Amino acid sequence: MIFEEAVFGGSVPKNYFPAVEKGLRESCLSGVLAGYPVVFLKATLIDGAYHPVDSSEIAFKVAANMAFKAALPEAKPVLMEPIGELKVTVPDNYVGDVMGDLNKRRGRVMGMNPTGSGETELEAEVPMAEMMSYAIDLRSMTQSRGVFTFNFVRYEDCPLAAQEKAIAEAKALAEAE
Repeated sequence: MIFEEAVFGGSVPKNYFPAVEKGLRESCLSGVLAGYPVVFLKATLIDGAYHPVDSSEIAFKVAANMAFKAALPEAKPVLMEPIGELKVTVPDNYVGDVMGDLNKRRGRVMGMNPTGSGETELEAEVPMAEMMSYAIDLRSMTQSRGVFTFNFVRYEDCPLAAQEKAIAEAKALAEAE
């Protein structure tokens, strides 16, 4: 999160800026969609009200939290999912099966590199959520002759259907508590 202040005229004393930032940082720990942390947020404090008797650091923290909850839905937030780079080495006669499986897992095949020893290395980007049972599935597809490595690369927007499912699950969990 990036926090800036652009207050003119001293409507909020400088000694309360850290309290506003702390309130926003705490709010970012659980977002408004499904309770997941908020990333890539920029907040600018432009105005506020100060009262010599009633103002305190906790009041500014709470005000920042309330502003966060009111403003974030208007920013049209989206859920993001981790994407990883997958490198699979399989015998040539299993390449088609493995590629079909990667497509079912919402993977994007980025390239195929023959190794020269009767094997091909496939490079793909696949959502981490789709990789939970990949070791077992690859073993069964290739008769235990396929090997793979998988490393995190970046976050991407989650498909709309998956977002709706995660939001519904989070609401159901919140209601159960």
